[in-house]
Amino acid sequence: MSPNKFEMNNLEKSVDEETTKGEKKDSSSAVLETEPSDSGMAAASATDGVAATALRSVIQRIEHVAERCGRRSDQVRLVAVSKTKPVSLLKQVYDAGHRCFGENYVKELIEKAPQLPDDIEWHFIGNLQSNKVKPLLTGVPNLAMVETVDDEKIANQLDRVAANIGRKPLKVFIQVNTSGEETKSGVEPDGCLELVKHVTSNCPNLEFCGLMTIGMPDYTSTPENFKTLAKCRSEVCEALGISEDQCELSMGMSGDFELAVSDLTCH
Repeated sequence: MSPNKFEMNNLEKSVDEETTKGEKKDSSSAVLETEPSDSGMAAASATDGVAATALRSVIQRIEHVAERCGRRSDQVRLVAVSKTKPVSLLKQVYDAGHRCFGENYVKELIEKAPQLPDDIEWHFIGNLQSNKVKPLLTGVPNLAMVETVDDEKIANQLDRVAANIGRKPLKVFIQVNTSGEETKSGVEPDGCLELVKHVTSNCPNLEFCGLMTIGMPDYTSTPENFKTLAKCRSEVCEALGISEDQCELSMGMSGDFELAVSDLTCH
């Protein structure tokens, strides 16, 4: 599955490409607007909540792209990114049936998680410092995945803490800087394979699941960014002797998640 990000104010939604019972899933993210765009949406929000209405709109867009590409919509996973949004807004989306959420900040996630049902699958998608690893893993028992492993130091710290607290292996993505921006986190594409090998060979308490990238803010290089990540996946899979179905891709944001789904499903 391939994650993209979808926001709740912009609820950020991510498209993940993963293998579940032998089936490859794609997950994309988009923005859920908290402001109704017209009177019809305002009426719907009065009963269901604006976030839930926006969620349905995004799901419909994903379904449209999947149908156009001849793919089942249930093969697309949506990660709703809820940074800076109140718990009440997340609860609307949860009550609408959604279970996969992403957070950027450790402190915020630690505060929100206990206030929400424990069947939520939390994805951490922000920059992670070594001194925040223990609070994150101990404070969020239902943390499903860390998508932002970008060097050996953070991988080693996640591995150590996971072992020390006795939790099951933590799923991780390697973050790749495909846009070449100096201000953006992520390993360079030519260093991706080496970091993946480090995780798979030296971090028994981590489960390598795939690769993640964030494209240019104005989306001008999005197609190239996605192609670069796909190339990294091919190199990783060849080196590890695994199929591409076993290496998820997390890519796409509110403005380009449809392109991410299309790239993953239309060949």
